[in-house]
Amino acid sequence: MGPIENKINDDMKNIYFTAKRDIGYTASRFMQLVSQKGGLQAAKQLIAKEGGTYGFEVLWENKRLDLSVEALVLKSEYVTLFSDEERMLCRDRLKKFGYDTTAM
Repeated sequence: MGPIENKINDDMKNIYFTAKRDIGYTASRFMQLVSQKGGLQAAKQLIAKEGGTYGFEVLWENKRLDLSVEALVLKSEYVTLFSDEERMLCRDRLKKFGYDTTAM
């Protein structure tokens, strides 16, 4: 794994720990997926899920879409890891749920 893959792996794990700390959401299956597949492949699998994920819904209900995988994918530092289609899917999903993506 290169430095950028290591960083996204760490950032994916931080999503788990921050959500647990800030809103009391323990996303055990999310962490299991990240541990098994690595952050990059886990992110790709989660964003490709038709209709989104339960975790996305929990984050939306708690007004913390900033902790979503979709928001992470749109960070400029990860532009080379995801296709334009993947990034558009994330942007569209976030917009649909009222998250401001103009700075992304």
